[in-house]
Amino acid sequence: MHYITAGESHGPQLTAIVSGVPAGLPINIANIDSDLRRRQSGYGRGGRQAIETDTAEVTSGVRFGVATGAPIALTVRNRDWENWQAHMAPFGDAPANAPREVTPRPGHADLVGVLRTNTDDCRNILERASARETAARVAACGIAKEFLAAVGVEVTSYVTSIGSVRMHDADQTVYEPVEIEFSPVRCPDSQATELMCQEIDAAKEAGESLGGTFRVVATGLVPGLGTYTSGPDRLTSLLGSAVFSIPAIKGVQFGLGFEAAGRVGSQVHDGIKLEGGAFTRTSNNAGGLEGGMTTGMPLVVEAAMKPIPTLMNPLDTVNLDTLECEEASRERSDVCAVPAAAVVAEGEVAMVLANAYTQAFGCTCLADLKANLEHFQDRLATMAR
Repeated sequence: MHYITAGESHGPQLTAIVSGVPAGLPINIANIDSDLRRRQSGYGRGGRQAIETDTAEVTSGVRFGVATGAPIALTVRNRDWENWQAHMAPFGDAPANAPREVTPRPGHADLVGVLRTNTDDCRNILERASARETAARVAACGIAKEFLAAVGVEVTSYVTSIGSVRMHDADQTVYEPVEIEFSPVRCPDSQATELMCQEIDAAKEAGESLGGTFRVVATGLVPGLGTYTSGPDRLTSLLGSAVFSIPAIKGVQFGLGFEAAGRVGSQVHDGIKLEGGAFTRTSNNAGGLEGGMTTGMPLVVEAAMKPIPTLMNPLDTVNLDTLECEEASRERSDVCAVPAAAVVAEGEVAMVLANAYTQAFGCTCLADLKANLEHFQDRLATMAR
């Protein structure tokens, strides 16, 4: 199972096509729309969220609420397109007053994209590099989440830090959605939530932006998903690549992550035991992954997001026309989008895991996949007797 997206930030729509979806999978569009709303939420979001009310429209691959086995196409429309039609038209001549973006923003794809593609207008780059594209990803990955729910897997996400404020979790990694979603920054620690909001307010007042960290947790996984035989195909590689594909992500770790480097081996590796007729672990320092495969413990992925590079007090840049020093351009932007990035990462992790399940147990139809999965689980139970 995988997806591809198309579309620009101020184009008419964003499009996603998801392939490899087993026939017979029930699709609840309300769940996908709920994820799109969560992507738009979060304290510190900017004016674009007041314009857009994202919903997904399925245009192929689903009939009467059930996947047919054909590629599923989804559309998320840009309401702001009404204000940009003249400047973003696919054909015809550009309006005489059409502004060009010639002051690339530090930290964005603007300058390196211009150098790569030989254009004189940063808008050709920023329209696609914009995090607005992640709305299509969330819609696409909603299909993967529907699939995982059908095989007993739940994927959640929450914010662990914003700026200098970090939540206190006492090694706890699994929280109920209600503990997360009632927080305006999607953090299950109420005290940290208040301090995070204060930090966002201060950054907004100063014309600054903030980054932070978030965690994605998947529960209900069977062991052995992924492979140890090929480095690029290890689940660790695929998950890292998927989360790093999200704009502004600068670091990814699993379980203890970097902390493991400062401990001795006996304080890092997870002991193996038999419990309830199944192999399990005495701890989950590995974050649910060993040798590029799932262990059956909760998968724990944490990622670091840099501050959004569009600043209300812009840094210096170079005008592409005059080659003189100027302030970087200002695009409508957020102060903090860490809660939204967590929702995007939740989807990306779900897509990787869904693909791992279909690779292991088949992708033709859901009934056969479930039968294969049940057989696998029965075999594991036999091995533990």
